[in-house]
Amino acid sequence: MSGGQDAFSQTYAQARGKFLAAAAAAGLRVEAKPHPLPGLEGEPLAMDVARDGDPGAPTLLVVSSACHGVEGFCGSGVQVAALRDAAWRARAAERGVAVLYIHGLNPYGFSHIRRTTHENVDLNRNFHDFAAPLPVNADYRELHRLLVPERWPPDEANAQAIAQYIARHGEKAYQAAISRGQYEFPDGLFYGGNAPAWSNRTLREVLATHGRRAGRIAWIDIHTGLGPSGVGERIYAGRDDPQATARAQKWWGGEGRTPVTSIYDGSSSSALLTGLMWTSVYEECPQAEYTGMALEYGTVPVLQVFQALRGEQWLNAHPEAPPALAREIRGRMLEAFYTDTDAWRGQVLEQAREALFQAVDGLTS
Repeated sequence: MSGGQDAFSQTYAQARGKFLAAAAAAGLRVEAKPHPLPGLEGEPLAMDVARDGDPGAPTLLVVSSACHGVEGFCGSGVQVAALRDAAWRARAAERGVAVLYIHGLNPYGFSHIRRTTHENVDLNRNFHDFAAPLPVNADYRELHRLLVPERWPPDEANAQAIAQYIARHGEKAYQAAISRGQYEFPDGLFYGGNAPAWSNRTLREVLATHGRRAGRIAWIDIHTGLGPSGVGERIYAGRDDPQATARAQKWWGGEGRTPVTSIYDGSSSSALLTGLMWTSVYEECPQAEYTGMALEYGTVPVLQVFQALRGEQWLNAHPEAPPALAREIRGRMLEAFYTDTDAWRGQVLEQAREALFQAVDGLTS
């Protein structure tokens, strides 16, 4: 993308500043949805929304960042670069596709170097009917006490117990038990909540405002933390619908490309999940034909990612932690979800730009 490496940032405040500046330079109005709490440095937080294109456009592409807070360091860079990319913007305009940039879906987690929201909720497990029975994750229940220890770093006995679980069940089962989401332990990992989170409610407002006049909607949600470093896995993000899956495969997979993976057939690096964010588009924009993809960039090995998440969860429960330890834990979180190298950022931008063009072509095919 023409936005280049400097589209990426080192803090949430810097990322938001670059997004607002790029939108202004593109002549776009930004609608800010203020968050009720301040950021890590006391800065104001918001979910920022910029629409590039006709408000009545029949086709809409949503590009979002920071569903999982800290993952916004990658997603924000992609959005800023896209807003600076004259050729990309011209292509969307020529095809009559409006592009909706949602920056900082979870601004609290973005700023505080957390994956979760201020409610300690995994936003991508929070889209449930909370009046109905919630999924039960018995495997997580078995692991919870080990995953969230009383002290950090954990002692040798804790490390050995987790190693034994992995030896018995396998790394894939360990990953699934943790990441599937759970609704029993509010102080635990991948907690889906007991009510819609602020980001859930706010996103629904945005989709209702901008999506209800579109007949076709595509959504690219940018994530990090799974898979080989720098590789953007294209994970189908929609209902278990053969027609929609085939459409996503045609747009973003296709001949000579890496196939679009799916949580439904086991081909994705992600476990089978529920309460996913994209389900909101079916409810808020029921008139639209929807096609979605999560663009998931690899960073470090998954066990290293989970170790970083465990440390951050401990820190959230222990705000009295020594400043040096807090800095170390946040540093490991950032490393787990954002690789601060030119090579990695270059891979991110190249793959994201291709996916954006493919989405516009798919929407108008």
